[in-house]
Amino acid sequence: MWAWQALLRISAQQHPQSGYAALDGTFFDRGHASARYLTRSNQTVETMKVITLTDTESLAVLDIQCHAQWCHDTKAGPQAVHVPPDDLHTVAAANGFQDWHTEYEFYSLGVEPSIHYRGSSINAISNNAPIRERGYTQHWMAETSYSSVKRSLGDAERAQAWYREFREIVLMFAISNIEQLCDPL
Repeated sequence: MWAWQALLRISAQQHPQSGYAALDGTFFDRGHASARYLTRSNQTVETMKVITLTDTESLAVLDIQCHAQWCHDTKAGPQAVHVPPDDLHTVAAANGFQDWHTEYEFYSLGVEPSIHYRGSSINAISNNAPIRERGYTQHWMAETSYSSVKRSLGDAERAQAWYREFREIVLMFAISNIEQLCDPL
């Protein structure tokens, strides 16, 4: 897996880095596996959760976290921010990533989080206004990268072993990074 992660990082380093990234999650379907295989391997999970860290200017995917057991976004988000280059300044994320533990971890890594607060209380509204001004509106860029990968390479995994499914997802995003170099927007 380390070789595939290195390929993803090298493909992302070929793009200009803006220092601003978007953190978001999506699901890839793994229901393609035959019923016999699922019964034999005692697996019931039909989707794989994928959390990516995407540069907002170049749409290059900087890091990926894949989870077969769906851990909460507040636990998986900081794992994706540990690996990127040193020039990452701000991470914009949806309110599913909002937790004081997560924000503390981002600050300890030297990254400023732009995460919307949950709810519609006066406190949440007053905290969300400056967050929107710091670039929170760019978090949709991660969804754009998902859309391009799922349209060009499909939204289902073809591998049957867990470790191969993780490799396949990382390879999908690395190919997407390379395709963006060859065919800029």
